Amino acid sequence: MTTGDEDAAITADGLRKRYGAVQAVDGVSLTVRRGEFFGLLGPNGAGKTTTLEILEGLREPDEGAATLFGERPWPRNPRLLPRIGVQLQASAFFERLTAHEQLAAFASLYGVGARRAEEMLARVGLTEFAGTQAEKLSGGQAQRLSIACALVHEPELVFLDEPTTGLDPQARRNLWDLLREINADGRTVVLTTHYLDEAEILCDRVAVMDHGKVLRTGPPAALIRELDAPTRISVPSGALSAAEARAALGDDVEVVDDGVSLVLATREPAPVLALLGARGELHGLQVRGGTLEDVFLHLTGREFRE
Repeated sequence: MTTGDEDAAITADGLRKRYGAVQAVDGVSLTVRRGEFFGLLGPNGAGKTTTLEILEGLREPDEGAATLFGERPWPRNPRLLPRIGVQLQASAFFERLTAHEQLAAFASLYGVGARRAEEMLARVGLTEFAGTQAEKLSGGQAQRLSIACALVHEPELVFLDEPTTGLDPQARRNLWDLLREINADGRTVVLTTHYLDEAEILCDRVAVMDHGKVLRTGPPAALIRELDAPTRISVPSGALSAAEARAALGDDVEVVDDGVSLVLATREPAPVLALLGARGELHGLQVRGGTLEDVFLHLTGREFRE
């Protein structure tokens, strides 16, 4: 069955999925446009992975419907399989196969030649590790191999479930470059991540989920502006005492001094900057506006989640 918006790579309408007493997905509706880099965000247990698995055709929804390029992914749709690539949250490779053998095996499943496997190894920077068994690769190398396996058949739509979890900062940044290249090729990318800076940098739009529901959807910059978070201005402690700051700036400025930094939070930063400039206290000055993390915490709360 073919249905839906021709410009949409993904449509979801009223998706619900329950496991016993747990409502994992509760009425999720969203649209992802072709060529878009889309982020699905939320705390642990928000329903992100279950939503992704329904969209990928790995799980049947209890209610609602999803389409990929106008096709229903469930029941398992063989017409869609060559068009989508899936990188799961936990990488699973064939035992004792080298990186090249892993990719060649995945390529063969899609009827793709061995040369494509070699091209993908080069694309993800693993040519020198072609003969290394997958279980001996570093975390970042294994993640790149996992993404290469999802891309070896050149899919139009790629699902990435927390691809940078556990990676060091250098490996994360290298993977970001690869993800940008994938999207620049015209592929639609759907990403889940707990790293809000990652989503803010990479994604055209994001959906914030909690308790199985989509709370807000939009471009990161638009969501940040909508929040109207205060500007935080910090200088090293001792530049100005908290008492002096409160006396000079009044109650509209929140003042916190933790012994390392004096942080002044305000929606009118000009008077604060003027005061610091007049006192010659601009050394070490840092100014930070709202971030996607502020939006996330505003929508989902700050309580601890297991």
